[in-house]
Amino acid sequence: MNINSTIISGYQALQDITYLLRGKQHVLLVTDRNIVGLPGVQALKEQLAAGVAQLSVIDNVPAEPSQHDVAAVLQNLPSSVPDFVVGIGGGSVLDVAKLLSLLCAGDDAITLESLLAGTKPTRRTASLMIPTTAGTGSEATPNAILAIPEKETKVGIITPVMLPDYVALIPELTTSMPAHIAASTGIDALCHLIECFTATISNPVGDNYALIGLKKLFANIDAAVNEPGNLEARLNMLWASYYGGAAIAHSGTHLVHAMSYPLGGKYHIPHGVANAILLTPCMRFVQHAAQEKFAQAYDLLPNADTSLEPAQKAEALVDYFGALVKRLNLPSSLQQLGISPDHLPYLVESALQVQRLMKNVPTTVRAEDVHAIYSTLF
Repeated sequence: MNINSTIISGYQALQDITYLLRGKQHVLLVTDRNIVGLPGVQALKEQLAAGVAQLSVIDNVPAEPSQHDVAAVLQNLPSSVPDFVVGIGGGSVLDVAKLLSLLCAGDDAITLESLLAGTKPTRRTASLMIPTTAGTGSEATPNAILAIPEKETKVGIITPVMLPDYVALIPELTTSMPAHIAASTGIDALCHLIECFTATISNPVGDNYALIGLKKLFANIDAAVNEPGNLEARLNMLWASYYGGAAIAHSGTHLVHAMSYPLGGKYHIPHGVANAILLTPCMRFVQHAAQEKFAQAYDLLPNADTSLEPAQKAEALVDYFGALVKRLNLPSSLQQLGISPDHLPYLVESALQVQRLMKNVPTTVRAEDVHAIYSTLF
């Protein structure tokens, strides 16, 4: 898959984006209520309003949006079609903005319903994606994830046509993230990187993205969480997240994400939190099947003991994951989130239905294996 987005990166790199607006008449800005009032977002709105004839704003994208949320957004779009879509926010905002870039492209055959049914679009409206969290990597993926409440799960709309024209990685836009959000989104990026690196469909291109991203993440996640004003750490985490998204575009996630989907779809647990809970037990389950790659990833840790044998490195990496989740004060059990063992049958059945991801697991996964992993979380 060819990712040909132009990357804009660095402190204050969005101070002047008039060059992006040349020839544009109508910009659709997509964001959410948590960040629309931030000074950086307000400054961006002012630039857009001054640079085009019409600026329309969607500022109510919810976390973990459903197909009904997107349908409601579509009903409130202006009658005139935008020729530039700008998404600024976390992964949910960027996913919705990417979908709107398809749905505003003037192809009558492309509707939300047809996309969910698998119809492949051929064009999009020009787009700029600006992440304000460092985790989902949505700005670099061909995916948009939507909750399907009727089925109590999530589905992915996947097409490379969604990849944006421009991506802006601006560290000061992430400094308002509370520590727990920086932590959970950072773990989400870690899951993308290590899962793609060890997936059955891994390949040299995706592996290169994953290794670069892992090195940046290991060196910066603690500082990014604990020092919100550390712009260097925040920028490096944005890049780690971007590389995680690029790894997804060339490979794919597997066990952690498959097992986290029911937690988000039915119980509305934030995606990064669900991944943090599952990271260590899932990676412990697959480490024997990806020992050499786990050893490669371990060597990227700042204080790695490179004299260890591959099996020891793999074990030490999984131990590091567990210690990191604990150090970042993220939940480590489902009981902390109000889910009891009574829900195990539903969780197991739902996770096994996510075959798009389960087929990427580097070892055989049976129903009893999924049950055993979930059981460790009570």
